[in-house]
Amino acid sequence: MSLKLVLLAGSSQANSQSAKVAGYLRRRLLELGHCAAADASLIDLGATPLPLWPAEDHGGAWADCAALLREADGVVLVSPEWHGMASPALKNLFVYAGRRELGHKPGLLVGVSAGQGGAYPLSELRASSYKNCRLCYLPEQLIVRQVEAVFNGEAAVDEDDARIRARADWTLDVLVQYARAMRPLRTAIAPSFATGM
Repeated sequence: MSLKLVLLAGSSQANSQSAKVAGYLRRRLLELGHCAAADASLIDLGATPLPLWPAEDHGGAWADCAALLREADGVVLVSPEWHGMASPALKNLFVYAGRRELGHKPGLLVGVSAGQGGAYPLSELRASSYKNCRLCYLPEQLIVRQVEAVFNGEAAVDEDDARIRARADWTLDVLVQYARAMRPLRTAIAPSFATGM
């Protein structure tokens, strides 16, 4: 059975660098044979924003997103760094998402920065986003710095681009291994308590 993976581009801006990175990672998952095209879904919160929670009508955007997340074996969360923080669109998603969507699934964090940053949003997400949804962040992460200069074409343009591409491939392989290993957990763990401690 092929793995089902969801990539979340967490920027609320259309045509964002986060969406570019998520698209690149999706292509690499396919090229490396980790999953079939139908099993690697991309949710771009800039192209299809979720209403700010709490919304009277969650609408089709959340229903579609939730359905993909429920079926996923693992997720890739791509967060831009805005003033040293995770994006509001991604934080908003975590208010919607619960254990039915993300519980006991591996999550790969990917930071995106136009400069040399990108680490703070990942620390923020590790600290505050997993408690009730039970998402299990991998001990590995990926930070794409100087994002406008990398992942732009089929081939690396310089040493920095080649290095981050190799690191991305390795990190995706780590996610896939965790996703395979954790698949049985979701049926073995009884959903006894609704919220984390």
